[in-house]
Amino acid sequence: MIPQWFAKVDSRTGTPINATIVMLVATAVVAFFTKLEILANLLSVSTLFIFMLVAAALLVRRYYVSGVTTMANRVKLIVCLCLIIGSSVGIAAYWGKSDRWIGYTITLPIWLIGTVGLWILVPHARNPKLWGVPLVPWLPSTSIAINIFLLGSIDKASFKRFGIWSALILLYYLFFGLHLSYDKAKGSGEKRVDDGVQLKVVEEGADTSAVASGSAGMNVGNASKNGGS
Repeated sequence: MIPQWFAKVDSRTGTPINATIVMLVATAVVAFFTKLEILANLLSVSTLFIFMLVAAALLVRRYYVSGVTTMANRVKLIVCLCLIIGSSVGIAAYWGKSDRWIGYTITLPIWLIGTVGLWILVPHARNPKLWGVPLVPWLPSTSIAINIFLLGSIDKASFKRFGIWSALILLYYLFFGLHLSYDKAKGSGEKRVDDGVQLKVVEEGADTSAVASGSAGMNVGNASKNGGS
């Protein structure tokens, strides 16, 4: 996803020297000109958002497999996820805007309906062989609710900064990183194919040489026998 220049490894230290220098300078500049509170809030937004996405992805991975999950179960999964995420957003928004508790009598039951519906109505499409997250869907659903609730305690400016940086990174990925990853994977695949063909040719040449040497030896042996007789 990044230019090849960043992947240069120093022969003496064995570290990516260019990437280390660039990240060191960028981090120093940002830390010098930015308040600690802004950096802490921005880091909190990104961390909680990623944790929420991981919990949602765990539910999708456990309940959906392409070609296995039926259309009806797929719709149920989408509806339950929307109920869980939507009610979690409602809980966080209501907590930030009101001191009353009446709103929680609506949002909490919706979250409970979404989680129970996922637990009862949607069968597991994938079961872990060795170890898996326990108490699915309760634990991931609770994680989604807690992370979104904590996100509701962060100021609006931090969300704006997070949105701007996320949009820039997404644009970079779509216009540069995606193509670099594809070209790199394609080049690696062609190299593996070429190496495999060359290896096969070498092996076949070795076999041919061995056969030729064996044939020559047999011919010499036969000639010696005929001369002796």
